[in-house]
This record gives sequence, structure tokens and C-alpha cells, in this order.
Amino acid sequence: MERRKIFKTLVTLEEAINRLYEHFSPRPVGVEDVRLEEALGRVLAEDVYSNVDVPPFDRAAMDGYAVRAEDTYRAREDRPVKLRIVGRIKAGEVPSIYVNRGEATEISTGAPMPGGANAVVMVENTEEKDGYVYIYKPVAPMENVQPTGSDIMMGEMVLRKGQLLTPRELGVLAAIGRTRVVVYRRPKVAVFSIGDEIVSPGSRLEPGKIFDINATTICAAVRECGGDPLFLGIAHDDADEIITKIREGLRIADIVISSGSTSAGVKDILYEIVGKLGSPGILVHGIKLKPGKPTLIGVIDGKPYFGLPGYPTSALMIFWQVVAPVIRKMCGLREEERLSVRARLSYKVYPQRGRRNLIPVSLVSRNGELIAVPTPGGSGSITALANADGYMDIPEGVEYLDPGETVNVKMFSSIITAPDLVIIGSNCAGIGLILELITEMYEFLNIRVLNVGSMGGIMAIKRGEADIAGIHLLDEDTGDYNIPVVERYGLRGKAVLVRGYVREQGIVVQAGNPKGIRGIEDFVDKSIRIINRNVGSGTRVLLDSYLKKLAATRGEDFDEMIKKIDGYHVEAKTHSAVASAIKMGRADAGLAIRFFAERYGLGFIPLREEHFDFLISRDSLSKPAVQAFINVLRSERFHEELARRFPGLRATRDTGKIIWQ
Repeated sequence: MERRKIFKTLVTLEEAINRLYEHFSPRPVGVEDVRLEEALGRVLAEDVYSNVDVPPFDRAAMDGYAVRAEDTYRAREDRPVKLRIVGRIKAGEVPSIYVNRGEATEISTGAPMPGGANAVVMVENTEEKDGYVYIYKPVAPMENVQPTGSDIMMGEMVLRKGQLLTPRELGVLAAIGRTRVVVYRRPKVAVFSIGDEIVSPGSRLEPGKIFDINATTICAAVRECGGDPLFLGIAHDDADEIITKIREGLRIADIVISSGSTSAGVKDILYEIVGKLGSPGILVHGIKLKPGKPTLIGVIDGKPYFGLPGYPTSALMIFWQVVAPVIRKMCGLREEERLSVRARLSYKVYPQRGRRNLIPVSLVSRNGELIAVPTPGGSGSITALANADGYMDIPEGVEYLDPGETVNVKMFSSIITAPDLVIIGSNCAGIGLILELITEMYEFLNIRVLNVGSMGGIMAIKRGEADIAGIHLLDEDTGDYNIPVVERYGLRGKAVLVRGYVREQGIVVQAGNPKGIRGIEDFVDKSIRIINRNVGSGTRVLLDSYLKKLAATRGEDFDEMIKKIDGYHVEAKTHSAVASAIKMGRADAGLAIRFFAERYGLGFIPLREEHFDFLISRDSLSKPAVQAFINVLRSERFHEELARRFPGLRATRDTGKIIWQ
């Protein structure tokens, strides 16, 4: 008579996972280049930078008339402004028209803006007659205009390594013209079921037999995690059959999973088999967990093997707790915490003693309050999970839970991952480099970046919305960057300012400088068309500071002086948009950083260096992601790569140091 075997020493779930990771370190199993239409659900294996601006030119956001906004300021319903029509521009055309004062051009949605124009009047606010258009409503500069690079800026990191590709990310790739993308290879996962009593769905169900539930659910769970399941079929409770299946799985896959034949029954022979197939063999046989006690974990010659319980609920619960994180890491995905909600327990629950208990529950809403109802059926019932919204994780040693007691429920769906790091502020290619190095040096941090400008970043820090804000604001009174500005906004004690890097600001001109521009004074004295930056930007403040000094030196009024500058009110929201406008001939000059002048093959006249620094919330300083950001900022690697890849940007001796608090 065969003797029943007993479990080896039961271990906690944490100890089981630690034993596995001592012998196997899950990491991506390779990369592959795939077409965009095949990339849905894959994970990026590279940082993606845009080689174009999106849109690539300032374009009309409405059908109407391209005008100089200042020509419309006096327009009223009963006193329209009359402008001469000098042409018509359709979408897809490259305009040769230049809009002077008192002129307008009919323009279609999506068409490039002509030179000289800085706004679009919607057609419904106009009337055309005898070669003139009558404007009944004024517009502001850049109203109804989508600026160059306002969506994506050339040189901007648009997607980061480790991101899951959903339809939204694929849309971004299409927007920058990509047709292929490098993704992590899906780990191959061999799956088979064990048991004399199970048959494949669709087969004739003989007495004493049950359909194989686990094959379907485990393969689906593998796909959900990003793996590629390879179903090997069903093995009987026969040592030779089981050995053949495991060896086949080890040959063709990166992971092997079986379900069934792990408990303490006479015919459960898996423990002895796996221990003989390779080193180190069995690591765990039995976990202090309900459901999931009869779980086997091993490593066979460098590949992980998971023997899941035969009961469906037990198999899936162990899969989610132990196997899913391994597959996700091998796909290049970060491990995610399940969404948790607080709910009141519907009735008294007695967890099994001596084990940690995972109890599936269904959630119902009552008087605006969530109620957790444990689902019936036990580990042998698949409906215990099918009817559940989540599960309660009850620690070992808890004898009972009373009705009405507040419990924490981990959800099976609607997973929400909070970002590790939120950066809101001015955009710069240097930030993209920092994030690239963070991803490389600190695996797959979840980072959210919102580009709202320097002032927007300061306000986000003040409201507690951001961890870090990139800023480069010149104080006109002192001529210093950033510190005087953050002082004025009352952030002392609430934030610190960390030295970033310097950027070379200057005048971007057409290649060869055909207009012979030498300095800012030429904007006033010569017949030059400029492209300006938006109000509130650091570059706009810089230009105005030069013009105010020039006006003071000449004894002129600043407001009168800027009226002499053709294009002063034609605004661009990014450095890239300035360079693009000059490249397209829409302007002769504008202020931007050197990097974009060189990127577009344009001329550059240096003016001064500006400090691009990082305002960091004090409450966020201790966050690992923020420390990772600062460490990268201080690193020699960042300093070298910044100078090599981004002309006009350079680190200083103080880069990464706190310069104000």
C-alpha cells in the first residue's frame, strides 16, 4: 500500500517569493522590432524621441481669416473692422502670402498660417464683400491657432521605456511618423494540466470526469500579464507523462506552469519528479495560505517552475500572488498594486487558523456605502472568483471578523497605478535625458510629465500637485534667474530649488544670416520680421528685458518701441516653434536656445546663459523617485550626455545641489 506523503515545512507567502528570487531574477527575455499595427498591448523597450514637431507648423484651428490680432481689437457687432483680402490658403498648401497691417487671408482648418498673421477670426464672425472682409468680433494673439510643436516638440521624449502600448500610445507613435517600434519579447509560458479526472472542454464528459478549467483560466491570465501561453495539453497522474511535459516546456518556453497533483494525496507525485529534473529543484512545497496551501515552486536549470493547486480558485489566487509579478517583470512591466477600497463586512467570518487567508468578496452599494459579501463556493469553485469583485487579505492569527467591521478589499479589476513621480513645469530636452537615465538606472518608474510652463510649475508646487517643476524665470529687477521669483510666491519652507543646468539663449536667424542681424536693436531699427514667445515664458521675459533697457537708453517709451517691431505680437509657445517659423520663412529671427537652432540648421547669435532649475516640494524630497531624479542630475553620466547630445546645454559645478530653501 502506498504511503501518503506530507508537506515539507510550510512557509509564508513572502518567504516563498524570497526563496524564488534568491535563485531566479525575473527580467526581460529579449527585444523585437514590430510593426505599429502589431504593437498593441506590448511594452516599449526603448525611449522614443520625436524627430518632428506636431503639428510641424503653426496651423489654423478654424475656418476663417488669418489676421494680425491687433487689427481686430476695435471690432464690434455694430462697428466691424474692414480688412483687405490678399489671398486664400487651403490645407496642405505652403503659403507664400505675407499678411501686413490692414490685411487678411482666407484660411481653411489645418492650413499653415501665413507670415505676419498671428490669429484666425472664425468665419461665422465675418462677412466678405468686394474683396474685403468685415470682422465683427476681435481676436487675441494666437486665438484659433494651433502652434508649432504645441502637441509634441521636436527632440521631446514622447514615450518612455517600460510603457504599455495602448491605442493612445500608438496614436503618439503614428503622430511622429513611426511605423515600427522596439518592444520587449513576450516570455513564452508552457502550461499543462495534471489529473486522471480531467478532460478538455468539448470532449464527452464520462462519469467521474470534469472539464479542465485551469487550462483556460491560466492561459488567459498569462496573456493578461503580457506572456505568450503555450498549452501542452493534459498529463495523467503518470510520472513519465509529467516528466515529458515538463521537459518539453523547459525546451520551448521561459516558464513552466502546471496545475494539479500538488496536494498530499497518494497519486500526487509531482514533488518527487521536479526534484530530480534539474538544479536547484524544489524551493517551496506548501504555503501558509488559504486558498493555495498545496503550491510547489522550483527552479530547474535557470527556469522557474510553478506547480499550482488543482482547484481553480486556489490556482488563480496563487497565480496572481506569485506568478503574475514574475511574468510582468519578464515583459518589462513594473509590478502593480491592485486598487483597494474600504468596505463594511456583511457577516461574521472565521478565517482558517494558522494561515493567511485570501477571501473573495462581492461588493454591493448600500446607502452610499460599500458592503463586502464573501462569495460562497470555496477553492474548488470557479464561481467563487467569477462572482467576486476582489478579495480580503486576512493576516495569520486573526480568529474572526465581526459584521460591520471595516475591511480593505483588493480589487480584481480597475487597477489604478499612482505615478511615482509627477513633474509639472517648463519643458526641456534635458528633462527627457534625466528620465531616460532614471529608467535605465532605476528600472521602470512610473513618471508623469505635464508641460505647462515655468509659472504653471510654480503654482503646481504651491498647490501640492507636483513633486518637481522645471523653471527658468528671469527677474527683471535683479537680472537673476528663479530664486527671486520663487521668493515672491511664498514658497520658503515649502519647497527647495535644486540647481539644474544652463542653456544658451540667443537670436535664431536664417542660415547664413541674410538680414545681417547683429543684436536685439536690429529688431527695432531694421525691416525684420520676428517670431516672439508667449507671454509668461522665460524667453519672452528675456526679450522684454533687453527691449526695456534699450528703450531706457534711448529715452523711448517701451510700448511705443514694440510697435516698431514687426511680429512682436506673433507668438510661439516653444523654442522649437520659433526655429520652425524661421526655417519656413515665416519670420527672419526670434529668441530660442541654441539646441533648436542647430537642430534646424539655422544661424545663432548668443545673448546669455539662463538657469533651468528644478523646484521640488519639501514633502516629496524623501520619495525614492525624487531622490533618483536628483542622483541622476548629479551624475557624471548625465553631465557628459547633456553636453554631447544637446548643444548649448551644460551642467555646472552646482548641478544637483540645493541652492535655495
